[in-house]
Amino acid sequence: MTTPVNVEHPRSTAALRSVQLLVAGYLALSVLTLIAIIALRNNATAVNDAVWTRGTIVVASAALTFAFARRASKGSRKGYLRLRIVSAVMLVAIVVIISLPGTFPLWMKGEQAVCGLLLLGVALLVNGKHLRSVFGETK
Repeated sequence: MTTPVNVEHPRSTAALRSVQLLVAGYLALSVLTLIAIIALRNNATAVNDAVWTRGTIVVASAALTFAFARRASKGSRKGYLRLRIVSAVMLVAIVVIISLPGTFPLWMKGEQAVCGLLLLGVALLVNGKHLRSVFGETK
């Protein structure tokens, strides 16, 4: 087991608090979207198989991202690294989803755009110079 990183510096605390808020928003929006999918399940134009699959994957990834953000905020290097990876991968996936013609309804593309903006904020913070140096990821 590795020793936790000291994240008590005010700048680190503020950055990690912002990350947690952004990720909490991503999780909340993802859960609300899944609830909407369930509510609209009988509307074939609003909900198709791709929407069900994507909605479920996003909730699962948002829950993992939330767990990684919590661990990183407590000084976990592994949590921080996983947060960096997941936020970047999901951001790329969202760009692909938004750019795919016809597969997803406009309402879901809009929801994914908001999720993408939240994750962009996370990615910028966790890949910023300050948090990289705190967690020893200076490269």
